[in-house]
Amino acid sequence: MGDTSHVDPQVRLAEAPPRPTLVVPATTSWSEFSSVWPALSQEVWDCLRAAGVTSGCPNLMLYLDDQPTVEVGVLCSDAVPLTGRVQVSSLPAGRLATATHRGSYADLGATHDAIHTWCAAQGHELTRTRWEVYGPHDPDPAQVWVEVSWLLA
Repeated sequence: MGDTSHVDPQVRLAEAPPRPTLVVPATTSWSEFSSVWPALSQEVWDCLRAAGVTSGCPNLMLYLDDQPTVEVGVLCSDAVPLTGRVQVSSLPAGRLATATHRGSYADLGATHDAIHTWCAAQGHELTRTRWEVYGPHDPDPAQVWVEVSWLLA
């Protein structure tokens, strides 16, 4: 879990509309996921670059269950010609518990844990559907942010 003494993710409730995505779906294992997701993301970015899109599409990972069945890709509302395994999809609509993670990706689990703890304390039931939308890459971990959201039951 890492040191969470510096983390105050300020969990909040939100009502979210569906958000259009371009993704490559996969079913994998947690042990394989860290080696699988970069290639999935690269496929999506290859598709975008082929369409002349080089920025403005935040990276995301959507976890549909605990297997994990995932969709790795980007937020994108532009119509682009699809290539390879890239598909149009969306982040789910509904009531969310969400928090902004700031700092190293290595500590991202602490923000997920904070959402779980907050929801348990507030009486909100989580589904297993959750996602991470990544801010612009920065070599300085202090400038990194990720929006973490869990769909409520």
